[in-house]
Amino acid sequence: MFPARLRPYDPDQPDSDGLIAPAVPVIIICGVALLALVTSEGLAWLPLLAVGPALAAAHYGPHGVIRIGVLAVAVGALLGTQGDEPVRTQAIMLATPAAVALASCGASALRRRREQVLAAVRSVAEAAQNALLTPVPARVGQFQVAVRYSAAAAEARVGGDLYALLPTPHGVRLIVGDVRGKGLPAVSTAALVLGVFREAAYDEPNLLDVVARIERSLSRNLAPDDFVTAVVAGYPSEGRMELVNCGHAPPLLVGETGIIAVEPTRPAPPLGLASLGGELPSLQVVPFAEGDQLLLYTDGVIEARDRGREYFPLLERVPRHICDEPSRTLASLHDELLSHVGGRLHDDAALLLLRKPVLGALRRAVDVSSA
Repeated sequence: MFPARLRPYDPDQPDSDGLIAPAVPVIIICGVALLALVTSEGLAWLPLLAVGPALAAAHYGPHGVIRIGVLAVAVGALLGTQGDEPVRTQAIMLATPAAVALASCGASALRRRREQVLAAVRSVAEAAQNALLTPVPARVGQFQVAVRYSAAAAEARVGGDLYALLPTPHGVRLIVGDVRGKGLPAVSTAALVLGVFREAAYDEPNLLDVVARIERSLSRNLAPDDFVTAVVAGYPSEGRMELVNCGHAPPLLVGETGIIAVEPTRPAPPLGLASLGGELPSLQVVPFAEGDQLLLYTDGVIEARDRGREYFPLLERVPRHICDEPSRTLASLHDELLSHVGGRLHDDAALLLLRKPVLGALRRAVDVSSA
């Protein structure tokens, strides 16, 4: 669900983005040496040895660049002994790769410093994301759960989409929402919503009261033109799922009869806009039996466009990937979403899939594992 933690950075080792790229400087030096040996204008090729140290700065630390530079100068000096050029001319020719190697060493040092700063920023962002969007386990209460989250600002790893799922004395409760805007203000608002939800979900027996507490907190802290769309759901009793939709995309209910979008019976404005009037949030109850699944998502999923500016048809694509393992379902669905947009999303996107396993199948799985 979350990006892997960064490995310690070693500036004197080549980057691990491939085996060929770090070897390119040595290959170029060997190629120039071969050209110098097989052509009559051998010494004329020697300035090209500078390409080796120049490219090394992109993959090696300062010590690695110096080693490539020494190799280039040594090869040039060896080739110079094969010609009749004066020593002064040879020295001038060798000065080119030597000077480029020194300049590349400085560039490599700057790159190293920037990568260390970026690694520190990413580690802080990852810690902030883990604190804001607490990782959801594979099982919460009696449900199987999976989450996929992608921030549009990949370098920051956090965004304005939010989700939370937790067991409470009133049953399992969850929220999926989307904050208006991007960047740090959106992250701050998402943290506010999640903090209020986690407290209210435990305290309030009525799901509408949970939503009301979030609304009151946002009305005190948000700017007049800011808001949060969200779906708050709860499972208070067997076979019964409660939904409160506040201006958000309708969840998808996957059952024996197929996949349907659970449109709100009485549309309500997003959270933070209750003071402007309009319908109050209403409680919607839908049947939720064994084997049923509920998919909640944010606008970044259904508004993702391909090169032809076509939106991602989520309702059409879900049947291709739905299975009894929510993590596998979301993994394949998320891969198709990335393929649809060409590899990178331009908005935050979150997917949360909840499944109530079939009790008989679950007992058989437990018996098999015990045996």
